Amino acid sequence: MIDQNLKRTPLYDAHVALGARMVPFAGYEMPVQYRLGVLGEHKWTRERAGLFDVSHMGQARLRGVSPLSAFEEVTPGDFIGLKPGRQRYSLLLNHKGGIIDDLMGARPDGDGLFLVVNGACKDNDFKVIENELAGQARVDRLDDRALLALQGPDAAAVLGAHVPAVLDMVFMDSAAMEAFGVDAIVSRSGYTGEDGFEISVPASSAQDVWNLLLSDERVRPIGLGARDSLRLEAGLPLYGHDADETVSPVEAALTFALSKRRREAGDFPGASRVRAELAEGPKRVRVGLKVLEGAPAREGADIADEAGAVVGVVTSGGFSPTLGAPIAMGFVPPALSAVGTRLKVIVRGKPQAADVAAMPFVPHQYVRKV
Repeated sequence: MIDQNLKRTPLYDAHVALGARMVPFAGYEMPVQYRLGVLGEHKWTRERAGLFDVSHMGQARLRGVSPLSAFEEVTPGDFIGLKPGRQRYSLLLNHKGGIIDDLMGARPDGDGLFLVVNGACKDNDFKVIENELAGQARVDRLDDRALLALQGPDAAAVLGAHVPAVLDMVFMDSAAMEAFGVDAIVSRSGYTGEDGFEISVPASSAQDVWNLLLSDERVRPIGLGARDSLRLEAGLPLYGHDADETVSPVEAALTFALSKRRREAGDFPGASRVRAELAEGPKRVRVGLKVLEGAPAREGADIADEAGAVVGVVTSGGFSPTLGAPIAMGFVPPALSAVGTRLKVIVRGKPQAADVAAMPFVPHQYVRKV
């Protein structure tokens, strides 16, 4: 039975009308799958275009006299150097160098920073940012907006038919524009490894936009189940599973989110730990695993070396529809992190062979500048 205290996104009625199976997720009733099923939805997104409701995510504007420089006090990214019309993946860090959340910060227009954070973390994230930046910047939450993600090889053609301006965008571009007759913020990004877009619109217009996009035969609705298998194939971490407040950016293999200028200056939260790990190596590191035999290794499964000694833990795992094999991510000592290293995953008490694999497991299809 669904908890009556769960929230609903502006698209709840649309999901029910499409026959979605609703489950609790991040405090919301969310669709885990539709009639096509998780496997079908996964394959459809890889081959055509999948439409996701991600309105549970937190959207906000960071405003103030100098919001770009202020934001650098809580993240290790170069936001002073973020150009107009661009978006950056970054990390909200605690003072011990642990990851409070991962997020997107964008400059779609001249109105400060546009932030998108994880749904389960948004209340704490915005509180931390407000507390740390008190007197410098303020967080204006955009709880009256919905967020849709259109992902897959046909995404650009589908969205471009309604909003031609998006065809000129490349990966991590972000722009405020009129789309579908409403005030929208569109970025060419997503969390599936496919080309695609995230579209922020007023909540009151969400169902109209959703239905219009679904009227295209190339588009199908996609639930949380396929969203998870897609991001796993793309080698993308899920906060609360592959990263948390005990995990550093170095351990999480997210050092690309540490800008060179910020690394050198060491002027971000937890910099002493992060810089020490960069210089000396961390005690553990996130790796990809291809399970060579047996069932998929799920979160919490032990990882052992060839001698059988437990050396780490699986943090995400499942079956890869694209590869036709089980894959996983987890933490192991750096000495066992090289691609090709033979390990074992313990599934229901039985050791199964697994190799450390390069990530992403399935190549990204992002459209970048030539």
